[in-house]
Amino acid sequence: MLIDKFLQYIKYEKGYSSHTFISYQTDMNQFVAFVENKKGRFEPKEITATDIREWMVQMLDAGLTARSVNRKLTTLKTYYRFLETEGIELVNPLRKIIPPKTKKRLPVFVKEGEMDNLLNGMEDVFDKGDYEGRRDKLIMETFYCLGIRLSELIGIKDRDIDFNKNTILITGKRNKQRLIPFGNSLKSDILAYIADRNAEVEKVEDRLFVRKNGQALYPVLVYRLVNKYLSMVCTLTKRSPHVLRHSFATAMLNNGADLDAVKELLGHANLAATEVYTHTTFERLQKIYKQAHPRA
Repeated sequence: MLIDKFLQYIKYEKGYSSHTFISYQTDMNQFVAFVENKKGRFEPKEITATDIREWMVQMLDAGLTARSVNRKLTTLKTYYRFLETEGIELVNPLRKIIPPKTKKRLPVFVKEGEMDNLLNGMEDVFDKGDYEGRRDKLIMETFYCLGIRLSELIGIKDRDIDFNKNTILITGKRNKQRLIPFGNSLKSDILAYIADRNAEVEKVEDRLFVRKNGQALYPVLVYRLVNKYLSMVCTLTKRSPHVLRHSFATAMLNNGADLDAVKELLGHANLAATEVYTHTTFERLQKIYKQAHPRA
């Protein structure tokens, strides 16, 4: 089956994140269980396109979205490509599979005024007289100013920041790195935070953002604090670090940024992933039209 070898391959050779690794592992376990239940054993050479279609139908009937099914199909495609690189002769059943169509989800974002209110007009929310409040404000500001992912924020080290050039080295998906510029306002806030952190926290982990015990942040903690602070300024049902990433991209495009530049800042592999944000500029265009056209 080579499943264990496949999982080690995506973890160590492909450099997939722990989150992606767990997803692939879960997908493979579910598919193996389905095939064994149907055929009595799992043998990749014996699996047909019909088997995979039946698995897709089972998942859709169970309430999974087309997007979730497509993600699991991606796992299988990666697995079969791996088998081919291992020299195993077989007919790839995925070649005959047409994935279910997905609805394009529009990104949810926080309005510029709401973010300004949180970061500039609600100082008392963060000013609790302790280290954590000042840290939390900088986390919100960093997400919004840089448009980075949750895992990227957690991974920032002091040495990644060049205060002379006002750039920060971000390590993204599959260990791809990119430089992101930042303004003097964020620079001042980072320097002030580092001074506070070094004075108040016995720094253990080699990270910019740490807990009071000096250990690195973990995803659930960051998600909860972002959710808490966004709930104070917006009514969105989804209030996650990724919403701040969407807010960054939307603000950049609404204020005239080039689409290719936003793509590079976000670390997207292709322009199609960035184009989803262009819908948000329609609100700005509509406002301009109403203000400028005599018959609007």
